[in-house]
Amino acid sequence: MFTPSSHDVRRFFCEAYRKRRAGEILTPMDAIAADWIEQHPEYHDALADAEEAVARDYAVEGGQPNPFLHLSMHLSITEQVSIDQPRGIRAAFELLAARVGEHEAHHEMMECLGEMIWSAQRHGTQPDTDAYVACVRRRVR
Repeated sequence: MFTPSSHDVRRFFCEAYRKRRAGEILTPMDAIAADWIEQHPEYHDALADAEEAVARDYAVEGGQPNPFLHLSMHLSITEQVSIDQPRGIRAAFELLAARVGEHEAHHEMMECLGEMIWSAQRHGTQPDTDAYVACVRRRVR
């Protein structure tokens, strides 16, 4: 199993952004990342300098959003929906996206995904994927 470090993740996004701007060939994962990066121009400055990105601290106490966490969640949700894992997430996403649009649906799903991860970490349990899907479904209403 591949477990990238936070530095690896930051370099990946910075490199995908660099390749897109330079018109270079992108891997499929680079292309997905670059598409999400394009939809978040507020992160372009943070992605322009890989060394600065690796060194920067995005602690919650700083009050500044972590673009790498946000983009990573977009990638996670994109993959979840594409393979319908956890089961039912694709249908829940499609209903939510029909109501609020794909990008906003991702942002709403991030709240549910974050809640699931936080709960699992807090209680020392496996993530409750049924609760995650149910959370997304509740947002459709």
